[in-house]
Amino acid sequence: MNIKTRLIVMNFLQFFAWGSWLISLGSYLGGNLGFGGVQIGSFYATMGIASLFMPALLGIVADRWIPAQKVLGLAHFTTALFLIIAATQTSYTPLYICMMLAVMFYMPTIALSNSVAFNALETNNLDTVKSFPPIRFWGTVGFIVAMWIVDLTGFKSNNMQFYLSAATSILLGFYAFTLPHCPIAPKKKSGSIIDLLGFRAFTLFKDSRMAIFFIFSMLLGAALQITNGFGAPFLESFQSVPEFANSFGVKHPVILISLSQISETFCILLIPFFLKRYGIKKVMLISMFAWVLRFALFGLGDPGSGLWMLVLSMLVYGVAFDFFNISGALFVDQETDISIRSSAQGLFMLMTNGLGATFGSLAAGAVVSHYVPDITKNEGWSSAWFVFAAYALVVAILFIFLFQYKHVREEKEEIKQVI
Repeated sequence: MNIKTRLIVMNFLQFFAWGSWLISLGSYLGGNLGFGGVQIGSFYATMGIASLFMPALLGIVADRWIPAQKVLGLAHFTTALFLIIAATQTSYTPLYICMMLAVMFYMPTIALSNSVAFNALETNNLDTVKSFPPIRFWGTVGFIVAMWIVDLTGFKSNNMQFYLSAATSILLGFYAFTLPHCPIAPKKKSGSIIDLLGFRAFTLFKDSRMAIFFIFSMLLGAALQITNGFGAPFLESFQSVPEFANSFGVKHPVILISLSQISETFCILLIPFFLKRYGIKKVMLISMFAWVLRFALFGLGDPGSGLWMLVLSMLVYGVAFDFFNISGALFVDQETDISIRSSAQGLFMLMTNGLGATFGSLAAGAVVSHYVPDITKNEGWSSAWFVFAAYALVVAILFIFLFQYKHVREEKEEIKQVI
C-alpha cells in the first residue's frame, strides 16, 4: 500500500469518528433528552474548551518526546473510552463531563493527523500543497458516510452514535501505530524554558502578520460549530409546521446537511489552485463571505418553496469550511520551522477550534435561546441566523483592512510541474 493510500485510510477513519456524532448530537440532546439551546451550545463548546490547551499540549509532546503517530493512536484509544461511558449517561452533568473528556483527546488528533500526513508526504518528496488536499478529501468522505449511517439507522436520535464513533476510534488507534515514523526534535543540552516545554510556537505572535492571521482565525473559528450544533434542530423544528412536517429535509435532516460535506469534498480539490494563484488572504476572504451566505440562506430558507436556499447554503459550506480550515493549516505548515510544526498546528487549533469555537458555541447558544423560546418550534430561528450572518460580515470587512499579505503567484512552478 503506497503512502497516499495509507494516509487516505487515516483521514477516512479520523473524520468518520467525528461525523458519527458531531451533526446528530444536537438532535439527540434536544429531541431525546430534552435539553435547551444553552445546554446544547455548552456541549458544542466543549470542543472549543478542549482545544484551548489540548492540541497545543499534545503537539508539544509529539514535537519533543513521543512520535506524532503514536500520540495520535493513544489519543484515539482514550477518546473511545470516554465515548463509551458517555453512551450510558442521560443526565446533563455526567454526560457533559464525559463528552468534555472525550473531545479533550479527540480534538488534538485533527492537528496530529495533519502533522503525520505532512511528515509522510515530505519524507516521500511529495508537494504538501498539491498532495494533501486530495488525501484530506477522503476524510470528508468518511464524515459523510458516518452521517448517512447515523441518519438511516436512526442512531441520530439515540446513544448508538457514541458507540459507532468509539469503535472507529479504537480501529484508528491501532492503525496509527503502523503509520510512518514522525521524528521528534533533537534534545538540547541547554536552552530556555520555552524551548524545554516546546512553547516556541507561541513566538509566532512576534510576527505581526502571523499574529493577525491567528486572531482572525479565532474570530472566524467562532462560526465553525454553529450550524453543526443547531442545523439539525432547526430543520427538525419544521415538524411543527403542518405543510413541512413530512418533507424529506425534516425527516432526514442529517442527510440534507450532509450536502455541506459533499460540497466540501469538491472544494478541497480547489485549494491548491486557489492558494497558489490568489494567496491566503483572498482565500480566507472567500471563506468569510461564504459564511455570510451560509447563515443568511438558513434564515431565508424552508423545506418547501425555500428548499433551494437551504440546498445552496449547504453547497456554500464547502467553500466556507475548506478555504479556512485546510488552507489555514497549509499556510501554518509553510510559514513555520519543522522543529515546531506540530506545536504550530496545535496553536492554529487552539485559536480556531479553541478560543473561537468556545466563544462561538456559547454565544450561539445564548442567541438561539434569546430568539427561539422552544427549540422544537419553528419560531425565531430566522432572526438567530441573521445575527450570525451579520457577525461573519463584520469579520470579513475588518480582515480586508487589517491583514496585509502580498502573494506572489507560482505560475513558473506550475509550468515546470506541467512540463
